[in-house]
Amino acid sequence: MNRKILAGTAVLCCGAMQAIACTGISLTAKDGSYVQARTIEAAAGALKSEYVVIPRGQTITSFTPSGINGLEFTARYGVVGMSVVMKEFICEGINEAGLSAGLFFFPHYGQYEPYDASLNNVSLGDLQVPTWILSQFATIDEVKEGIKNVRIVGLDAASVVHYRIGEPSGRQVVLEIVNGVPNFYENSVGVLTNSPGFQWHLTNLNNYVNLFPGSAPNRQMGNITLSPIGGNSGFLGLPGDATPPSRFVRIAFYRATAPQQSEALPTVLQCFHILNNFDIPIGIEHSLGEAPDIPSATQWTSAIDLTHRKVYFKTSYNNTIRCIELDKIDFEKVKYQSHLMDPVKEQPITMLEIM
Repeated sequence: MNRKILAGTAVLCCGAMQAIACTGISLTAKDGSYVQARTIEAAAGALKSEYVVIPRGQTITSFTPSGINGLEFTARYGVVGMSVVMKEFICEGINEAGLSAGLFFFPHYGQYEPYDASLNNVSLGDLQVPTWILSQFATIDEVKEGIKNVRIVGLDAASVVHYRIGEPSGRQVVLEIVNGVPNFYENSVGVLTNSPGFQWHLTNLNNYVNLFPGSAPNRQMGNITLSPIGGNSGFLGLPGDATPPSRFVRIAFYRATAPQQSEALPTVLQCFHILNNFDIPIGIEHSLGEAPDIPSATQWTSAIDLTHRKVYFKTSYNNTIRCIELDKIDFEKVKYQSHLMDPVKEQPITMLEIM
């Protein structure tokens, strides 16, 4: 099993600088419905993602670098989540109380406490933090208290992540562990990507103070009249590459200019439309001829309606949006289970018959 753990985390960490990317956004509808959405990317190969259902009362033992011998905890809340590589590694999900949590890769800037095998009983693998949060807590404040009682440890030296945690109220925080110390940041900008740290990204937004929606007005330069060549010239200079700083700036401006929708479902669909702009084509993160045989580096996109406890997702193999409603699950009776997001890796095509 240790080999399986190391193999799984190796896939996640392989080429962390070039291969891993995540982009997150949150939107609130006019009726107060709150949605958190995100992409998950891995350009090194398929993540073998599954959707996972955890019933109340399920006992879970955390992985550590030395085996499945870490913190043991019992689920207080039912959970639906989406995993990467192994079903135990839920990287985005929601519980029946409406609390949502997810992990975003954070290479080179985060640092956990050193692993100490004598403290396995309080050691929690970094890739299982969302599972622990979702199964144990109903609010962000409860998470802040609970995290004082565990030691978050890395399952692989190259695997470092930070976390997004949200409530149905619309409150959202980012959790980053630096030099072994958990730091919580209120996320009023409502977006998240990867490295560097969250506060650095907020400061970097100041470099784009000149950007605005719409088109720039005509200007005189001596005897020459300068006019916009096309629409959206107010965003000229918005970064378009796939690096985390550029994606953070771009998603922040897209969120700030998105028209507010009336209710939950249109907001969910708006999140999917916005995140379509953050699909990373396979090939741009590799040298020519070295890209793996997968449809896209963006392997799936999810949108979670925290208000109504609904999970929506689509994948690079199947762009059909699927939905799981937590209110229709009896978490006292349902069995722990996981299912491949793409049991068939093929995009359904609807054929139109012309008469």
